[in-house]
Amino acid sequence: MFLDFDGSLAGIVAHPELARPVEGAREALAALVQRFRVVAIVSGRRSAEVESLIAVPGIVVCGLYGLDEDGGRAPAGVSDQVDSAVAPVQGAWVEHKGPTLAVHYRRAPNPGKARSALVSALRPIAAVAGLEIVEGKMVVELVPAGRPRKGGVVERLLVEHDLSAALFAGDDVADLEAFGALDRAAERGALTVKVAVRGPETPAELVRAADLTVEGPPGLVELLRRLV
Repeated sequence: MFLDFDGSLAGIVAHPELARPVEGAREALAALVQRFRVVAIVSGRRSAEVESLIAVPGIVVCGLYGLDEDGGRAPAGVSDQVDSAVAPVQGAWVEHKGPTLAVHYRRAPNPGKARSALVSALRPIAAVAGLEIVEGKMVVELVPAGRPRKGGVVERLLVEHDLSAALFAGDDVADLEAFGALDRAAERGALTVKVAVRGPETPAELVRAADLTVEGPPGLVELLRRLV
């Protein structure tokens, strides 16, 4: 059982610090741990942050799409460059996550205009620093180029635990990589289920790629209860 956190187990909020698991999520996760060999949360947040929010023993947490396990920080000077590039964009702010930087613009007066300005300003910084830009719901992230992300984490856990069946549930563009990992596992004979957690900002391509769609985090919790 591989699950995203923000937008999947928790609702989308104005600021990441406000996110909390929806009602029933912790109880469903605790029951899953008793039933399934692996229950993992694969998130762009830091592992410690997810662990504190979930507080369910037995959950495998892979923070920063697996990069949290390696530690490290963004290349020297990049954080200052990103801070300077973001400062002129009203309502945008930088979340420093160590090896990655997330630029949020949900609070911008014109999110579309803010996104365009941020991508234009951040792309050359990322290119010089050996980073790449990954977009999500009202966020632009700078992450190490060429490193496995959600798909790589899922593939690693499938192999490490010799899993013959797996489900992944997510709500954003980055979750397409995890869907791809399940597709490759299915080609090797595994039983897989790709779940799109649909909300107002869920990308259409994720819904199209899914085997099953649920309505928001409450819908995912209901599905998890049924699986238990």
